[in-house]
Amino acid sequence: MPSPDASPPRNPLQALLGHEFFAPHHWKRRLTLWSGAVVVGLAAILFTQASNAAFALFRWMTARAAWLPLLLTPLAFAALAWLTEGRLRATRGSGIPQVIATLHVEEEGFRQRMLALPIALGKMLLTLIGLAAGASIGREGPTVHVGAGLFYTFGRWMGFRDPKAASRFILAGGAAGIAAAFNTPLAGVVFAIEELAGAFEHRFSGILLTAVIVAGIVSLGIMGNYAYFGSVSASLPLGQSWWAVLLCGAVCGLAGGVFARVILLGERGPLGAVARLRARAPVLFAAGCGLALVLVGHLAHGSVYGTGYDGARAIIQGAADAPGAGFGVCKLLANVVSYWAGIPGGIFSPALAVGAGLGHNLAALAPHAAPAAVALLGMSAYLAGVTQAPLTSAVIAMELTANQAMIIPVMAACLLARAASALACPKPVYKAFAERLVDEFERGRQAAAETARARAAETPSPESPR
Repeated sequence: MPSPDASPPRNPLQALLGHEFFAPHHWKRRLTLWSGAVVVGLAAILFTQASNAAFALFRWMTARAAWLPLLLTPLAFAALAWLTEGRLRATRGSGIPQVIATLHVEEEGFRQRMLALPIALGKMLLTLIGLAAGASIGREGPTVHVGAGLFYTFGRWMGFRDPKAASRFILAGGAAGIAAAFNTPLAGVVFAIEELAGAFEHRFSGILLTAVIVAGIVSLGIMGNYAYFGSVSASLPLGQSWWAVLLCGAVCGLAGGVFARVILLGERGPLGAVARLRARAPVLFAAGCGLALVLVGHLAHGSVYGTGYDGARAIIQGAADAPGAGFGVCKLLANVVSYWAGIPGGIFSPALAVGAGLGHNLAALAPHAAPAAVALLGMSAYLAGVTQAPLTSAVIAMELTANQAMIIPVMAACLLARAASALACPKPVYKAFAERLVDEFERGRQAAAETARARAAETPSPESPR
């Protein structure tokens, strides 16, 4: 006999609707995730178009007054340094270290300072000002920052305030940002795992893939299916041409590590002196960096301004109007002074341009390899040297050029570059910057706690004699 307490059997439809998949809180999270990914995709496209327009404005102005950068660039650098001294300080630099730091510090106040909506909007606007002034910066790192900030803010608006849930939204926003910025969905997932999170966790996988797919669909629907640098058909047959893999991996990887070490500055030696000078007079120092950029730009006939996309594409495609032999080194110097200025802007696209330029130079030492193939190796190897993220660099190089034939030599060059980079800069650059942000937060929290204890000790208790 059935127990009188037993619940009546449910029909198949009731059993299906009662499944966890149909739970309201799960659908609320899904709808938030999909909506957030659409917003990030649209923001990335808007940012891309605005960035192109901002740099086109700089080109238009300098075509009519060649002397204008001598005045415009230092003044703009100084203004950006001044604007980011206060509440907009979190907009400085690439933005990727800010995202990494918020994944490690779950304190709500810290995340608000790094990812709040005014920070995301300010990041976009100030980066556009930098590009309109000719700064040698990229928009991909800022797009990661903006994507994480928008996703984090959107999640909070929808009621997802738990620190763990917020971490998933931040990670998904960063992945969607890099995917939409480059139109590289696979690179978005790999970048989030290798660079942002630092490890793969199963519960993140569905969220990451969903965010990247939705943002990718938005980008595909509006911008179309395109490769960032156009389709590159270069290949590297196994044999003597593989000397280029070793050459680009070692040289470009080491160069990337040197660049990372230089922009990190430090506490000792010449780089420490530069850091102290910037700390004493940040606005004046930024103006000096702007002037240095103009001087480098004059040496390179103006090819180092902006992201460097046009020069890198011309080199990769083997175009007749490709920049000269000094482009790679001059672009590297332009990237250094632009980052030293402390203004908002990333290093992804400029790093690709430097790598393409260095690979173009190294092609003369690898006569058995096609010049376009060596340039592609140099581009990916230098990026791997800067970020010390070889898998992300290899996947990005593959997706940016729609070239699967080069994936094995590119991966080999990126692994070599990672090892060579560590000789100059033992710690990955984004991680090092993120750790500085976390340390600064911890020192501030410790100082606030000590101040509170001191005030409590000075305040007499109600029972104490007067």
